[in-house]
Amino acid sequence: MPVAEHGHFVYDQSMNVKHYADAAVSRIAAAIGEPARARMLYCLVDGHARTSTELAVVADIAPSTASVHLQRLKTQRLVKVFAQGKHRYYSLEGANVAAALEALSVLAGEVRSSFVPNTPNRLRAARTCYDHIAGTLGVSLHDHFQRLGWLSAAAMTGQNACDLTASGTKAFQSLGIDIEATRTLRRRFAYACVDWSERRPHLGGALGAALLNVALKRKWILQDLDSRALGVTSLGRREMMNRFGLQA
Repeated sequence: MPVAEHGHFVYDQSMNVKHYADAAVSRIAAAIGEPARARMLYCLVDGHARTSTELAVVADIAPSTASVHLQRLKTQRLVKVFAQGKHRYYSLEGANVAAALEALSVLAGEVRSSFVPNTPNRLRAARTCYDHIAGTLGVSLHDHFQRLGWLSAAAMTGQNACDLTASGTKAFQSLGIDIEATRTLRRRFAYACVDWSERRPHLGGALGAALLNVALKRKWILQDLDSRALGVTSLGRREMMNRFGLQA
């Protein structure tokens, strides 16, 4: 006579899954729980990237010690790093990490101060970064391009590389930028360049340079003769509002 088999609890298999989850949570909690690492993480909650040297100052530890701590945080996928020239900028891995830290702050009852840049106002507002637009204006443009769905992460390249979507290609072409010719230049096409005053990305690469050239040619912005500062003209404010929905 056939005997019906009933589902049953398999101790080894079931407990292994549970233990794996518990161990993962424990590792993340231990990474956050060390005071110096916690200070570095909460310093990054405002969304601004910082170097290991700056985070070492925040955590009140030696730069070499900060590097070890940051590697631990990176291993646990709590932070990510952007390499830019000789500098490496660290930021939170994603919104889920920020949300977890905010939840812990609620439990702890802590109120933390926000990042306040000390860059001179004229340079912070708008300036050149090599040959693309930086400062508050550059960061705002990058944010709006993403919000409008014009930029996407580039496949099979560095983590800060980006590319144009179909709608982005059409929009940049409407500015008079030859996208195909821009792609053939012997440099990166487009990437998120961490802004040293805002500590958030602006648009870099050949595409960023092309955008600066258009803005200068159409007199949307004027460049100082003796500094990197840029000034937005009244025409530029109108055009940026009409084309990008941006109040410059």
